[in-house]
Amino acid sequence: MSMLPGWLGRLGAELTELGERLEQRRAEAEGVEGEGGEATPIEPPETAAAPSAVPVGAVPAEAGRRGAVADRVPLPPAYAPSVAARPDPVAAIPWGMRVAAEASWRLLVLAGTLYVLMKVISAVQLVVLAFVAALLVTAMLQPTVARLRRYGLPRGLATAVTAILGFVIMGLVGWFVVWQVMDNLDTLSDKVRAGIDELKHWLLDSPFHVTEQQINDVAKNLSDTIGTNTEQITTAGLQGVTVMVEVLTGMLLAMFSTLFLLYDGKRIWHWVLKLVPAQARPGVAGAGPRAWRTLTAYVRGTVLVALIDAIFIGLGIWFLKVPMAVPLAVFIFLFAFIPLVGAVISGALAVVVALVTEGVFTALMVLLVVLAVQQIEGHVLQPFILGRAVRVHPLAVVLSVAAGGMVAGIGGAVVAVPLVAVTNTVVGYLRSYGQEEALRHAPSPRGATAIDVAPTPAPGSPPEDSGGKETR
Repeated sequence: MSMLPGWLGRLGAELTELGERLEQRRAEAEGVEGEGGEATPIEPPETAAAPSAVPVGAVPAEAGRRGAVADRVPLPPAYAPSVAARPDPVAAIPWGMRVAAEASWRLLVLAGTLYVLMKVISAVQLVVLAFVAALLVTAMLQPTVARLRRYGLPRGLATAVTAILGFVIMGLVGWFVVWQVMDNLDTLSDKVRAGIDELKHWLLDSPFHVTEQQINDVAKNLSDTIGTNTEQITTAGLQGVTVMVEVLTGMLLAMFSTLFLLYDGKRIWHWVLKLVPAQARPGVAGAGPRAWRTLTAYVRGTVLVALIDAIFIGLGIWFLKVPMAVPLAVFIFLFAFIPLVGAVISGALAVVVALVTEGVFTALMVLLVVLAVQQIEGHVLQPFILGRAVRVHPLAVVLSVAAGGMVAGIGGAVVAVPLVAVTNTVVGYLRSYGQEEALRHAPSPRGATAIDVAPTPAPGSPPEDSGGKETR
């Protein structure tokens, strides 16, 4: 304990010496800074606070400020040349190019996603087309199930009755078409030969200057082509058998999917909603029923339009004595589900059958009947029956049918237009829903803005003051 006072005395002396050295260095730094500008006055030693008055470990405020000034980099002299600072690389790129780059990589991501999705769909094309066909059939039959349930039938019984009646009617129509074709096949072949001979004589007497040698050459070339391509024709026949097996498989899948969609469609939709993120779930839940109403309106309207086309064109073909009028009417009904292209194909088939069986005049009359009915369909029936709910621009119809046909053949062409119509409905609803949500969560207007957005009185109504009373 006797050594402690001596040790404390030495520590105080060392701290005092350290403080004096710091003051000396600070004075020297301030003197160097004063040479480049104004001289900074240095306090005399007698006015400075005694080092012993400052606690150990504390730095005076004035000393900290002077140290910060000493640490700064001195300004360059006036005669030094000015050097421009390099701009930020992001700021050096034009704004339009930055926007294009931002949009480009997002479009590339979307394109890659769509490419992978199309690859997956093409790998399971049969299943996808079968499910889409089931959706279309369900949209057509679901109102019948709802009507039977309103009459008091249980859900299972109403579903079974509707599905059985629908499938039986479709099967009877297909059987009737096959029966008509097989029953009239011999008569049709005789009429085809007679029609070809009549067409040959008409071409010889026509103003086109066609000679019999040219006709015989064409017939010989066709015969040679068929003879030399027997292997390809056989391969095509085998491929046709494979296609028939795939069609039957797809029909069975579509039937089972239709049964489950009719019976459990609402619970399936609720399960799908659980897969959607919680923030987007209200918008998707509102868009789903609207998309289903659009699909139902499209299917029922298309069925009605196709039925009217088949009835009137079939009656015209029947009155003109064209063979197989009923099968041709059924083909017209089925091809009507392919917008634009289906009407052209079915009409051309009816004209060709009339040409090779009944002659040129009957073919021209059939062509007039087909054109007249299709014009009435395009300008009267479709706008009146389908309405604005499923209205799609003709350019969108053409492009969607072409893209669907390239991706999935006839099935893709059939489902392309309803897919575009449903997508249009969903996108429109989600856009409106997003705008409403933005307005709902926006801060309330104040001041002059509140006056701008305030509801204006109806024309002819008396003005009101701020208190809601009429001004007199």
